[in-house]
Amino acid sequence: MHKLQMVDLKNQYEKIKDEVNASIQDVLENNTYINGPLVHQFQADLEKYLGVKHVIPCANGTDALQIAMMGLDLKPGDEVITADFTFAATVEVIALLQLTPVLVDVDLNNMNISLDGIRKAITPKTKAIVPVHLFGRAANMDAIMEIAAEHNLFVIEDNAQAIGANYTFKDGSKKKVGTIGHVGATSFFPSKNLGCYGDGGAIFTNDDALAHKLRGIVNHGMYERYHHDVVGVNSRLDSIQAGVLKVKLPHLDEYKKARQAAAQKYAAILNTNPNVVAPTICDQCDCHVFHQFVIRITNGKRDGLLAHLQENGIPCAIYYPIPLHGQKAYTDERYKESDFPTTNQLCKEVIALPMHTELDDDQIQFIAACVLEYLK
Repeated sequence: MHKLQMVDLKNQYEKIKDEVNASIQDVLENNTYINGPLVHQFQADLEKYLGVKHVIPCANGTDALQIAMMGLDLKPGDEVITADFTFAATVEVIALLQLTPVLVDVDLNNMNISLDGIRKAITPKTKAIVPVHLFGRAANMDAIMEIAAEHNLFVIEDNAQAIGANYTFKDGSKKKVGTIGHVGATSFFPSKNLGCYGDGGAIFTNDDALAHKLRGIVNHGMYERYHHDVVGVNSRLDSIQAGVLKVKLPHLDEYKKARQAAAQKYAAILNTNPNVVAPTICDQCDCHVFHQFVIRITNGKRDGLLAHLQENGIPCAIYYPIPLHGQKAYTDERYKESDFPTTNQLCKEVIALPMHTELDDDQIQFIAACVLEYLK
């Protein structure tokens, strides 16, 4: 059995190394390190894959969220609603822009933002909702877009974990997540489903005017050299990373299917124990791409299981051990513990098992058996 890893980028690279190496070599030989041809080629390829009019590459996923908010002209004090149970980058950029983060609880079944929580949190100061497609599962975009339209709010999709997922609307139509709201943001961090070999990110929109503004913001506010028309930042996807992503993008659906197949195998074994809640697998849709495979341990033995897995050489992690409302940087007297019962429960129950494109049946069987052995 191959060595167990949380993410196996090395063996994934071995299968595409000739293409990747050739792409990197092209950049080195042509000295096109910033805004080179590969950046524009990858941008066009990703627009076609996503079915979106505009992809604006940038330096990382956190920048993508911040720049998206800058492009919407949100003002200091404007309230932005997002989930309490997610990585800090989502709320970090809200605070950096001197907007007011409004954290709400999540749904126990899918761990995505609670629709009731959104509705209760809306005030006259609310300007935007940031749903996070957590762990690769699409949030309920039908309902979120309806709520946003009713209250004239922007929707900024945090798609850092779910690129490639398809959302099926109530009418049966489909769209790639990240392209449904007014603007979407993603990360190409190496461990993501579509990851480069450094940092990278992108912003998506079908709004022509917004796309034009975003393209200026990522480049110091310039559309013409040394003419700064808007307040901007320095956030560009470099050509080497674009070259890696251009090679990997045609494999994304293959990678997605490998993750989904691994998730099905995990769930079939783990769901035999009543104290394990594995992610649901939807055969009729394609709404979960399993950036992470996160299970819940409901009998209070999560921390013991973590130690047991580590002792047996199985990498694992807690995503996330502390809710955002409990983080020192984001504590606020507006929040009460009673506002976040589901988030607080998840922080005590969740554990992420290895999930990547190179998992084989022997590895999945060994990992799952080790989980069941401890919980029996």
